[in-house]
Amino acid sequence: MLDAALSDTVTRFPVDIQPFKDMIKGMRMDLIKSRYENFDELYLYCYYVAGTVGLISVPVMGIAPESQATTESVYNAALALGLANQLTNILRDVGEDARRGRIYLPQDELARAELSDDDIFTGRVTDM
Repeated sequence: MLDAALSDTVTRFPVDIQPFKDMIKGMRMDLIKSRYENFDELYLYCYYVAGTVGLISVPVMGIAPESQATTESVYNAALALGLANQLTNILRDVGEDARRGRIYLPQDELARAELSDDDIFTGRVTDM
């Protein structure tokens, strides 16, 4: 069923294949990586798993003919929305991710806050 739905979508709408490939790369990252050293690494992960969803959505949802926005600005906004949603999910799911042995919060920022992986795994709460 899902293959049929995806096949229909890519047939009916001018979607680019690259965001799909990138999304798969992001899913593979979850199989081999459970920590991110800095925000640049985390940003790349967020692009792969969620920014791609925004990029894929634009051709399906379309741009209103009366829109004053450029196509580039619409894609940039869709990308930013996907990234923001993923970052929000990361913050919301710190405990759940920790129970799965994963920490998406950048390691350098945890160190600046004087927090360790163990602090995250044990649910330590600070004022910072």
